[in-house]
Formats: sequence, structure tokens, C-alpha cells
Amino acid sequence: MSVSTGTRGETVPTVQPGHPAVDTADVSALLERGRTLSTPVLRAAVDRLAPPMDTVAAYHFGWIDARGNPAEGDGGKAVRPALALLSAEAAGAAPEVGIPGAVAVELVHNFSLLHDDLMDGDEQRRHRDTVWKVHGPAQAILVGDALFALANEILLELGTVEAGRATRRLTTASRKLIDGQAQDISYEHRERVTVEECLEMEGNKTGALLACAVSIGAVLGGADDRTADKLEEYGYHLGLAFQAVDDLLGIWGDPEATGKQTWSDLRQRKKSLPVVAALAAGGPASERLGELLAADAKSSDFDTFSEEEFATRAALIEEAGGREWTSQEARRQHAVAIEALNEVDMPARVRAQLVALADFVVVRKR
Repeated sequence: MSVSTGTRGETVPTVQPGHPAVDTADVSALLERGRTLSTPVLRAAVDRLAPPMDTVAAYHFGWIDARGNPAEGDGGKAVRPALALLSAEAAGAAPEVGIPGAVAVELVHNFSLLHDDLMDGDEQRRHRDTVWKVHGPAQAILVGDALFALANEILLELGTVEAGRATRRLTTASRKLIDGQAQDISYEHRERVTVEECLEMEGNKTGALLACAVSIGAVLGGADDRTADKLEEYGYHLGLAFQAVDDLLGIWGDPEATGKQTWSDLRQRKKSLPVVAALAAGGPASERLGELLAADAKSSDFDTFSEEEFATRAALIEEAGGREWTSQEARRQHAVAIEALNEVDMPARVRAQLVALADFVVVRKR
């Protein structure tokens, strides 16, 4: 994967010769299937919440607008539900067997988004105001907690041995996700973070739940632990590739595509992969970047920085090699993810679809 720069400075990942091309029609169908099969169960779960949490959650998922009117908002890419359904098929079960797992993972994912938006002070998600901005911080916390509880209910209500195994994997992934968020916040206040620390954090924050998504359907379908573990390995490295691309978009992404401010990760002092790779590279640009970021951490005027000041930092990251290193890391993690699939006996069609989804994650524009 290479990264070209558009007229607005947005990151546009492209496929290098020799890299499998993404079958966008197939991927779109997989994502739509995941969304279509999981949404009714997801809505039924949200309906269990006491008012006003049910309404607040419906707003977050894009089902209603801020006034409570029906809406067709952007509910996200639905990568995790798609993976959970494919996971069931990888184990030889019908995709519908994976629906409870798909919904449980999606509930945990959105629990994390509600809390992350508040902790990070993000005012926009999916091209509209975040829940805490519209309904207040207290509701964002409560609804996030409620979605987390619902995720476990959905699985445990199945009452099967497989459901118990799936719940254990989900709770482990949830704990790792929270560990990752704690690491991410702590790194914002440190002058230096190593590449290894950053990868560990992103593996927890993003890789763990994607790993769970791509094993949970298989577990519900009766797969043994070895099969589930190999599928988790694919999902974990896919999550690292996903996050590497997200880190590129967090600095150079087009706000119209990402739904966030320009230079959003720099505004939050995030030690994302491009930043830590640039700081570790050495050389004049790396040293100058380190000086600026150290001063930023102590600055009382950081919130009033101009676009030019953030653009300068982004340019130094690129000059030091952070942008290119992160692009290459996304490709490397993608390759490791695909390799893990070779260890799982599954239908050729399912494997091809998992590869197509991995390609989509790495070359996606948003």
C-alpha cells in the first residue's frame, strides 16, 4: 500500500502492483449482509433500555436525529458484524448462527465509542454531533455502560456451552480494549512513546475486539479452540492494519470523509504510529518534531493553535518518515493476517471473502 496526497492533503491509500485488488462489490455485499442481519437484533436489544437511554442509544446508532425523528444516519462500516457472520461460516455453520455474536461485538464497540468520544472531547462522529455533545456527558457514560451490559446478556441468554465460551472471549477482548484506551490516554501526556508500546496499545484498543469478532461466530458454531485462536490471530493483525490506516487518516484525512476535524489526532496530542515512528527515526526533522511536541505538552496556548501550526507538525512527521513507515506497517500486518487464515480449514469461498475484507480495511479511504 502506498499513500498519495489529494488536493486537500487527505490520505488516499492505493494498491501496489502485486497486491490483491479489492472486490468492492463483494465486500459491499458482505458488509450489507452483516448490517441487515444484525440490525433488527441490535434494535431489539436497545429497546430494552430504560428511557431516555433507549433514545440516546438510537441517536448514537443513527436511527433518529437529535429531535427524535426517524433518520438514516451513518451507522458505521459494519466490519465487525460482517466478520462475525463469516466466522460462523468458517466453522461450517450458517451465517445466522453468528448473529448474537455480531450484535454483542457491535454493542461493545459502540460502548467504547461513546466513552472515547467523551474522554477525547470529540464533538463529531459519523458526520454529526456526538452523544455527549447532544445529550450530555452523563448520558454518554450511562448508555455506554448499558450497551456493555447488553452485549453479555445477548450471549448468555442463548444458554449453551458455546455461548459461555463466546462470552469469555468477549469479556477478555473488552478488558483488553479498555486497557488500550487507558494506555492511549496516558501516552498523550508523555513526551516519548516507543513504537513497541504504540503497537501494544493499538493491539489492545483495536486488534482485540476485531479478533473477537472473527472468532465469536465460529465458537457459537461449535469450532474448537485451535480454530478460534487462529481466526483471532487473523483478526488481531487485521485490527493493527486497520488502526495503522486510521492513524494515517487521523492526521492527513479529509474531514469530509472522516467526519472529524483536520489534523484531529495532532489536536489531541495522540502518540499514534506516524508520530512515534517519526520520533524514533532520528535526523533533523525527527529532532525538530520532538522539540515542538515537547513544547506543545507544556503549552497553555495549544487549544488556540492555527491550522498552519498543525500543518507544520504533520509535514515534519512526513519528512521524518512516519507516514511512509505507517503505510508499510499496514501492509505488513495485512500480510500476517492473511497468513493466519492458511492454518484454518474452511470453505474456499469464506477464505476469499475474509481476504477481500482484509484488503478493504487496508486500502479503504475512510
